[in-house]
Amino acid sequence: MVAFVATRLSADLMVRFLRSLSAGGVVLGTLFFVASLTPTLIPRTYVTQGILSGGCFAAGYGIGVTWRWLWRYMELPEPRGRIQRWLKIASALVCAVIAVSFLWRTTEWQNSIRGLMKLEPVTSAHPFEVCLIAVITFVALIVLARLFKAVLRFTSNTVGRFVPPRISQVIGFAVSALLFWTIANGLLIRTALHLLDSSFAAFDALIEPDRVRPTSPLKTGSAASLVAWEKLGRAGREFVAAGPSAAEIQAFAQRPALEPIRVYVGLGAGDTVEERAKLALDELIRVGGFDRSVLIVITPTGTGWIDPSAMDTVEYLHNGDVASVAMQYSYLSSPLSLLVEPGYGAEASRALFAAVYGYWTTLPRDHRPKLYLHGLSLGAMNSERSAELFEILGDPIQGAVWSGPPFESRIWRRATDARNAGSPAWLPQFGDGSVVRFMNQHGGTVVPDTRWGPMRIVYLQYASDAITFFDYRDIYRRPDWMNAPRGPDVSPQLRWYPVVTMLQLALDMGTATSTPMGYGHVYAPEHYVDAWLAVTDPQGWTPDRIEQLKRYLVHRSGR
Repeated sequence: MVAFVATRLSADLMVRFLRSLSAGGVVLGTLFFVASLTPTLIPRTYVTQGILSGGCFAAGYGIGVTWRWLWRYMELPEPRGRIQRWLKIASALVCAVIAVSFLWRTTEWQNSIRGLMKLEPVTSAHPFEVCLIAVITFVALIVLARLFKAVLRFTSNTVGRFVPPRISQVIGFAVSALLFWTIANGLLIRTALHLLDSSFAAFDALIEPDRVRPTSPLKTGSAASLVAWEKLGRAGREFVAAGPSAAEIQAFAQRPALEPIRVYVGLGAGDTVEERAKLALDELIRVGGFDRSVLIVITPTGTGWIDPSAMDTVEYLHNGDVASVAMQYSYLSSPLSLLVEPGYGAEASRALFAAVYGYWTTLPRDHRPKLYLHGLSLGAMNSERSAELFEILGDPIQGAVWSGPPFESRIWRRATDARNAGSPAWLPQFGDGSVVRFMNQHGGTVVPDTRWGPMRIVYLQYASDAITFFDYRDIYRRPDWMNAPRGPDVSPQLRWYPVVTMLQLALDMGTATSTPMGYGHVYAPEHYVDAWLAVTDPQGWTPDRIEQLKRYLVHRSGR
């Protein structure tokens, strides 16, 4: 009996909920739903597709309801009675037909991306699971919106006892928005981030059983080091211990090689960025980093991770005659770091560069290493910010390799927006190519023997990297990188839709590292080879040897 009553109440609630929905909102929501099924840059699972589709349906529904409210507010005529009921039925049938027809093509659309990334095609996009997850997501968002509406109404009615109705509605909206934002930002988000930060910090402190403390006094974290092994952090220990040895480089090069120098300072090694930057400089001096031919100042990603594909490559190219230095500034992943502490990474990056550059400029120009910058993802953006051009004009560094630069990267944005006419946004040509060049999986657009200026900057980016090509303005305008010709790893079936495309790309940002190496936000060592060759100009590399190194690095990466 109890089960029967519960079932009956649930059915009544469902019927009431369905009747309460706006027909116009459902129609626009359905159009947003089917648009969300089309491909963007990253292949999706049915779980991510369902969440995305439910969110898009809710966004379309909200816009439709707002439009209906505006229509009524302007007191324009609208259908009523039997006509209204028939319109609801007709719109529901049309929406069902549209949804089914688009769901039927979802597998084809997902395979259009997977094929470009050399992934196995899927046999089904799981349309029923997608619909179920989308419905749950939509209902949750609608309940949240109606809760906001209830709070707004209560506040407005309370204030309406003392002020005119229109003013009370404005006050009610402002108070409700402030209340929800405070709860979401001050309680939910910050509590979640605090837990995440604690979890990442605990994870960062773990000493991996297979990660042995180095014994060589030239290694950071050794007994002779100024930085304790446990103060390097997980990413720092990986960076210091996992690079190629002199013996490995020599085995490939068939000539004597040097042991690459890698210096890293973890977040727990000092209380301030200035203390950690000074410690990094002192350690770099101690191990003889300024006696090498190449010195690279690295800005890590948010967690402190440094891409081995980038650093192993340049160490092989220069036969181990490379020193690199990095400093951790966060425990969180790059997207979370960007959200919680957007300026802190730049502060740490500037502090490290200022310390290294300040010492480097005191050395005789013919007896000091060539100085370069490197960063991936958030590290690329913060590395850009580490050196102001007017501060180094008198004694410029030699260049930089920045990979997967986020869409908010300042120099990248300026160069992309000012690209030469006719060059694509996903691989621009900037000026005469003497200062800034862009590269992807297939190299660059500048003829290799084009003359460089005194400073060389290369951006390595893939057209399928949403972290690079996301833009808030995609909500209302078609991005330039969608124009023909498109990038080699972008589906020809990708289309732009207002609002929906921005939400799709926002999801793509969160899943950009789920792709195979060489696509999305996962950069391959063989592609770094071309970037470092262009920037650091190592001598003695013939085309055959370059191809041999690329094949070796692919094999070394386990592919």
